[in-house]
Amino acid sequence: MRIFFAGGSGVVGRHLVPALVAAGHDVVGLARKQDSHDTIAALGAQPVLGDVYDAGSLTELVRAARPEAVMHQLTDLGGGDRTANARVRTLGTRNLVDAAQAAGVQRVVAQSISWAYEPGTDPAAENAPLDLDGGPDRRGTVEGVASLESAVAELPEWVVLRYGTLYGPGTWYTRGGLMAQLAEAGKLPANADVSSWLHVEDAASAAVQALSWPSGPVNICDDDPAAGSDWVPAFCAAIGAPEPEQSRTERTGWARGADNTKARKELGWTPSRLSWREGFAEERA
Repeated sequence: MRIFFAGGSGVVGRHLVPALVAAGHDVVGLARKQDSHDTIAALGAQPVLGDVYDAGSLTELVRAARPEAVMHQLTDLGGGDRTANARVRTLGTRNLVDAAQAAGVQRVVAQSISWAYEPGTDPAAENAPLDLDGGPDRRGTVEGVASLESAVAELPEWVVLRYGTLYGPGTWYTRGGLMAQLAEAGKLPANADVSSWLHVEDAASAAVQALSWPSGPVNICDDDPAAGSDWVPAFCAAIGAPEPEQSRTERTGWARGADNTKARKELGWTPSRLSWREGFAEERA
């Protein structure tokens, strides 16, 4: 399959591009800058220089690539700026979907998140509504997710991958990453909030398989949702950070984790790390 890839030099892309090439796909990767261009080339794809915010140029690039599918793994989290990330989910996705439609592309696979669901007691399945009535500090993120997912669903065939919290090489949750720095400073709370986790390599494996999945959203996370009181001490121990103090605050309603039953039982995807426990342990090596 010929694939136009947006986000190929990112955290997931650095694992996903080689996996797609190894699976026999022909990948054209969008690069905003020369260093990204060089990275995409080194990963085995054909790089093209362009900007997802330049709608006209992007449309011409997608048309010229003549892809059968678009792979959307764009994020903008390098500096920890959630506003910039919301912008790429809204405007960046809008431009990418419009370009795909103009080029007659039938299928898109797009990255989303699994912690945008409304509050609840159990890990959320895909039919749970998004938390569009959340507080101001959360609303921008969820609205960005909703905009992305709505735009992607305009194509005839679409899969939204609602990733768990990513960890592993290049993510915030690895040695030297943003959350590791907070842990080392004693600022990562060991509280009751529940997270679902996903190793970055497993994100890539799901995206490859999603090229043949039926349309719809899919939670992509491991089998072990966990409260911060459980995973934060393990993360700190793995990276050599001080043991955190346990918080007595109650769980935030939306911090409920996600249910991966659809991916596991209906679609046949299995994470290589069944739990963050084994994944975090790799940091000790």
